[in-house]
Amino acid sequence: MSQSGFQLEARDDATLAVSGVLTFDTAHAALLALRGKLASGSFSALDLAGVARGDSAGLSCLLVVLAEVRARGRMLSVRHLPAGLHALAQVCEVEDLLAA
Repeated sequence: MSQSGFQLEARDDATLAVSGVLTFDTAHAALLALRGKLASGSFSALDLAGVARGDSAGLSCLLVVLAEVRARGRMLSVRHLPAGLHALAQVCEVEDLLAA
């Protein structure tokens, strides 16, 4: 795992895999890293199967990235949203924003 607590892996199927943690401690670095990777425009999905833990800052990071990508007219789906982040999205009533 990287020093920042998360990793990004570009896959051949246009998926960007996120692993580690998406929390207050890592959200800013994650946001910058995701923006950098997604700027290429070649990804169509974020795979969060490797995310071990997330909190409201991690959820916010995901929502910002999705909004930015969609504002550029591109679609980005979220796959394998961890149960904790899914529950948080439901409580915050932003679950629909995570759907493609």
